[in-house]
Amino acid sequence: MNDISVKEVKGVGPKLAENLEQIGIDTLEDLLYYFPNRYDHYEQKPLHELIHNEKVTIVGEVIHEPTVQFYQRKKSRMVVSLRVDGAVVKGVLFNRSFAKQHFVPGEKVSVNGKWDQHRLQITIDNYKKGAIDGTSPITPIYSSKGDVKNAQFQKVMNNALTSFSDELTEIIPVTYLHNYKLPDRASGLQNMHFPASFQHLKHAKRRFIYEELLLFQIKMQLFRKRNKEATEGNAKTIKMDRVKQLISQFPFALTSAQKKVLAEIFEDLQSPNRMNRLLQGDVGSGKTAVAAISLYGVVTAGQQVAFMVPTEILAEQHEESLQGLLPNDVTLRRLTGSIKGKKRKEIVAEIEDGTCQVVIGTHALIQDDVHFNHLGYVIIDEQHRFGVQQRNTLREKGILADILFMTATPIPRTLSITAFGDMDVSKIDEMPKGRKPIETYWVKQNMFERTVNFIYKEVKQGAQAYIICPLIEESDKLDIQNALDLYHQLVEILNGKATVGLMHGRLTSEEKEQVMNDFAENKVQILVSTTVVEVGVNVPNATVMMIQDADRFGLSQLHQLRGRVGRGDKQSYCILVADPKGDTGKERMRIMTETTDGFVLAERDLELRGPGDIFGVKQSGLPDFKLADLVHDYRALETARADAVEIVANQLWKEPAFEPLMNYLLSQLDIDQQLLN
Repeated sequence: MNDISVKEVKGVGPKLAENLEQIGIDTLEDLLYYFPNRYDHYEQKPLHELIHNEKVTIVGEVIHEPTVQFYQRKKSRMVVSLRVDGAVVKGVLFNRSFAKQHFVPGEKVSVNGKWDQHRLQITIDNYKKGAIDGTSPITPIYSSKGDVKNAQFQKVMNNALTSFSDELTEIIPVTYLHNYKLPDRASGLQNMHFPASFQHLKHAKRRFIYEELLLFQIKMQLFRKRNKEATEGNAKTIKMDRVKQLISQFPFALTSAQKKVLAEIFEDLQSPNRMNRLLQGDVGSGKTAVAAISLYGVVTAGQQVAFMVPTEILAEQHEESLQGLLPNDVTLRRLTGSIKGKKRKEIVAEIEDGTCQVVIGTHALIQDDVHFNHLGYVIIDEQHRFGVQQRNTLREKGILADILFMTATPIPRTLSITAFGDMDVSKIDEMPKGRKPIETYWVKQNMFERTVNFIYKEVKQGAQAYIICPLIEESDKLDIQNALDLYHQLVEILNGKATVGLMHGRLTSEEKEQVMNDFAENKVQILVSTTVVEVGVNVPNATVMMIQDADRFGLSQLHQLRGRVGRGDKQSYCILVADPKGDTGKERMRIMTETTDGFVLAERDLELRGPGDIFGVKQSGLPDFKLADLVHDYRALETARADAVEIVANQLWKEPAFEPLMNYLLSQLDIDQQLLN
């Protein structure tokens, strides 16, 4: 289907072909996989049978002329009253003020939308004049991007399915279709676009969700296979006696989780296959110690190490941490954007001639003039903050370099087997002994002054505190104003009894660095900040993290912020200030006060917010699925992954039953033929 142009479909002329191309539809394949984003079905039920929060159809008589309110720039809200089964139902229609003329008092209308049982209200998606008959079909509604109308889509889609049904070759092996009771490709596509019933639609969706996940997981497993196999001569001769000596000199004992992870990493480093491993560890679980021990092992093997971090502040922090952990004879350098001129040239020369054994830096490490002498190991911290291309550029600077990605964002298993399906995953799921759990409290906004007094008591005893404001909107002015108001409020309440600092997005890098250094040196006792990222500095003296409007943050973000305190030996506190209106916000606050386990929180965050917000950035590497939902389709994801592992491990694509799948992979997923040899 991928070699048949959409222009060959009946009804697609030059103009429509051009419009379809603008929304990414060039081939028959593109067209048939452009699924409806919803379906309309006008089936009337009595009011008492309608279910709260579900999509329903109501037929009623317009009682009086609708009212329209305009707000913001071009937004509108129309309200119409309908008489239904002897009751009055309110219909609400957003941003379609022109519809007012279609709701004439005394006339009957059929409306379709989300039902609110408590308010006797329907949020209208679609409407039409008059009553409906009982044989209303399920109508596909396509995303109306560009100039293609829904009626055109329906007509063209119907023509494509009718004319090219013979071209719809099955790509999933029959055994899988039978095992999971999935429809074949042709009937599945027919029922995705023109479902005979909701039951048929449900099974069609199951089929294409599985197909999507299976193809993606096969791709991941093939990349994993390539990384493991095509890397002869990468084994490192590590002097383990020197590594053990280093560990014995540490001022703390390693946890059993750290030991387990180190065993996995050293096995990879000493094997002939390239390492591609993700290290997950909660804030404060000891990832830096693991990184230090493993990179020292590579240094003893006579190879260089690159340690890449997202910000200059983190680069400085890691440099300081590693200097305290590594022996004095290891040559360690820091290379960031602020290091310029003669000093930069010297560091670049040392990297090139091999004098520099370990280099820590930001994306400055991947600039063209940085050449390594013998790069054997790459560590990337907070890996989801870097784009895939940046990560690959650094990796390719070292011939067959092993690579370790580290993240303090606890990633649920659901996401790690999807976004990181091509990696091995290690997890530090144990905190160092003696670390006091952070006490977390949720307070209402009216307790603000009491909370500030609590912070002042801590400051009087020599401690420090962070106060975080949320990014209210994408407007810098509002965010800064919010932080400024809070800053002035604190200055007024404390009346010179403590030094308050302020950090926000409009400060230059130098100004931010100055504020953070003042805080690290205890010249500033209380730091008000809007920019969450820059708060990644290790200040063991900070014991209080107060988060304003905490319900505006996700659980993972709240947990990251909480992890900024509790780094010393004093008892630390996290205070969530919030008056959440909805149930989700209240649930978030409750969960935060009940657990400090980042992995538990990440699973709950995934349920409450969805996958996109876990990472908070576009470059997370998460695939953009058409149908699959990583939370709700978790079982299908697990099944697809198990099948993909079996297909790749046993090279099942060489069997005749798998040939269509192999051909599809080669044509559709940009898979290199060599991977399948």
